Amino acid sequence: MPFQDTCGRAIEYLRISVTDRCNLRCRYCMPAQGVPFRPHDEILRYEEIVQVVRAAVGLGITKFRLTGGEPLVRKGIVELVAMLARIPSVQDLAMTTNGTLLSHYAEALARAGLRRVNISLDTLDEEKYAQLTRGGRLADALEGIHSAERAGLRPVKINTVVVRGLNDDEVVALARLTLEHPWEVRFIELMPVGDGGEGWQGEAVPGAEVAQRIGAALGELAPAEGTLGNGPARYYRLPGAKGTLGFITPLSEHFCAQCNRIRLTADGHLRPCLLADGEIDVKAALRRGADLGEIQALLLQAIATKPDGHHLREASPPKGRGMSEIGG
Repeated sequence: MPFQDTCGRAIEYLRISVTDRCNLRCRYCMPAQGVPFRPHDEILRYEEIVQVVRAAVGLGITKFRLTGGEPLVRKGIVELVAMLARIPSVQDLAMTTNGTLLSHYAEALARAGLRRVNISLDTLDEEKYAQLTRGGRLADALEGIHSAERAGLRPVKINTVVVRGLNDDEVVALARLTLEHPWEVRFIELMPVGDGGEGWQGEAVPGAEVAQRIGAALGELAPAEGTLGNGPARYYRLPGAKGTLGFITPLSEHFCAQCNRIRLTADGHLRPCLLADGEIDVKAALRRGADLGEIQALLLQAIATKPDGHHLREASPPKGRGMSEIGG
């Protein structure tokens, strides 16, 4: 059984950032020049990540997701997946990726033991995609989606961060993808984490507004039963659709009371909450030879210090790290 935090939430999910690097520069995530350089030795080694996961499963944490940055830019990522998939009690192993490199890795990842992927896709317009990602190719991301599906990394989930005046005019077109494909398209409210640089500012669009626009154009959204997920999305289905729509609303209808996760940053810090700056250094313990019990004690400390909720409504966004450094 997973341990509960002080609010009675069962913590069964660990998100692991394997790198703060990315091959794209999405405007809501990081500045054009990328994140500050970190020497390779500051990043957790794969063997250290495995140690943390072994400690976590002993505490009832059974669901794991590899994130970044972009996890596929880290050398040897397939080998890490295989190492984690072999650990007893790892029940669910997934990855969040921008998809642009996935066509090269999807089959190998599936063979190594990855179950499924979430792929970021904020627009279906080639020029807008290049502008938003500062040089990315929409065709690469779309090929990544199809490669994941062919490799059996299902259900394919598509994450769309909705920004007013940037891509909110495309929510109906993105929702329409679920009519023909068995995909889960999830609309996410923009969170004030990260520095897009160049004076960039984005305005979040409430999930209820997105749902209303989609419903008015494509028909009534009915609650979707039996949808797989470890997170806070609420799922619906359009009439006759093969796939589903999800809405993640950290601002307009926050889901802190149901949060079931903690995070491990690429440089080895446990972060109890995405939207709060508190962290616990696990890398130092790993590198002085800490045993399984000591790592579990740090995990329990992270669980015990998990806040009851974020304070974004009080205009108190986290200041210590950008989204690409935390792992989303």
